[in-house]
This record gives sequence, C-alpha cells and structure tokens, in this order.
Amino acid sequence: MKRSSYSIGACGLICEGCEILEASSNPELARSNADWLQQHGYPQVRPEDVHCSGCKGDRATHWSADCWILLCCVDKKGLEFCYECQDFPCSRLNEWAKGNKRYEKAVGRLKAMKKGKESTP
Repeated sequence: MKRSSYSIGACGLICEGCEILEASSNPELARSNADWLQQHGYPQVRPEDVHCSGCKGDRATHWSADCWILLCCVDKKGLEFCYECQDFPCSRLNEWAKGNKRYEKAVGRLKAMKKGKESTP
C-alpha cells in the first residue's frame, strides 16, 4: 500500500509515528520529548515547543522550519520531494543519509519514488 504524499517529508522521512508530530496532540509525550532534549544539550526546549505538522503543514508549527532540506527543496526550488530535483541525490543529501539508518532509508524511499515504485521500499 502506498502512503499519501502528505505523510512523507520532502526528505523521504515518514511522518506517521514521529514522536514530535504525535506530541502536537499529546501533552505527556511533549513533556517527555522536551525532558529528553533538555538532557541532551537543548536546555531551552519547552514542552510547548515540541510540535510539528509535517513539511506540508503549517510552517509556523513545523518542528524544524529551518531544516536545510526543507529550505532547499520546498522554498528555494518549489518542489514537493527531493527526488524531483535535477541534482537528486545531491552530495549534501547523500552525506545526510550517512547520519543514521532512518535517513538512509528515507533517501532509499525517495529513490524508489523517483523510479515510480512503492513509496515505502
């Protein structure tokens, strides 16, 4: 089954199940995420700061509205997904994918989407 384009970020990450997205409507999860972030180098984060409506949602409620991928793909190039770019996959996106397995899977998902295959390889 294909996922809707709304549930997949411009970078290929799947929004469904994201704790930050879910924290938008779950105060306990927002507090838990804020506590974790405070303990890991972000002491200024408050529970009310932990919210997101996804890349295709209201930018004012996006967790990382200054995300370099969002700024490049959506704002600068007017695209919905990175795979629509003529430079896909660019060196910066490839480096980002090396950051962790979720990012690697996200770029793989974008590659599959570009080929017109299922959106969740």
